[in-house]
Amino acid sequence: MLCRRDVFAVAEQWRAGQATMRALLVIACMWGNGSAGYGPARALKVLCADPDGVNLEHNLELVRGERPSEEDLRAAYQRFNSASPTHLRGLGPSFFTKLLYFAGYRRGIGGVQPLILDKRVASHLPAAAGPARTRRWGWSSGHWIAYLKWAAGEAARPLFGGESDTVEMALFDGEWRPDDR
Repeated sequence: MLCRRDVFAVAEQWRAGQATMRALLVIACMWGNGSAGYGPARALKVLCADPDGVNLEHNLELVRGERPSEEDLRAAYQRFNSASPTHLRGLGPSFFTKLLYFAGYRRGIGGVQPLILDKRVASHLPAAAGPARTRRWGWSSGHWIAYLKWAAGEAARPLFGGESDTVEMALFDGEWRPDDR
């Protein structure tokens, strides 16, 4: 069974030029869907749509650096969105935010970080996290950024240890609770 740390290991190799973005796509799809069912089919569809990985690399180059900015995150999201000429058929927000997360998340630096946004996470978002909670798919970059800003604020709670992805995991598991101070 793949763990987040396995996917992060491939992302680190990609940033160091020792793995391709295509390898990161495959492992992220396998992690997100498993090795059976739709996971391999999704990965194959995207790989065939971008056989040289040119669009994947272009879409993710903004999150390759040491500390992607909020504007870098917004622009990377927009590059993947369906209205973009570099959109990859078969890769909607639920999966391209997984790629953005693994490629761009930097543990220990705090602030606004890329996180996964899928229907399960969105269904557990509170009103304070912005409008992403009102949709099951098709979020805009504005919806995503509002969620990322909210999660960065939540990460400051001792329960989350300064890590926004701990907030995302609590949402995914249905364990996020408002601070009752």
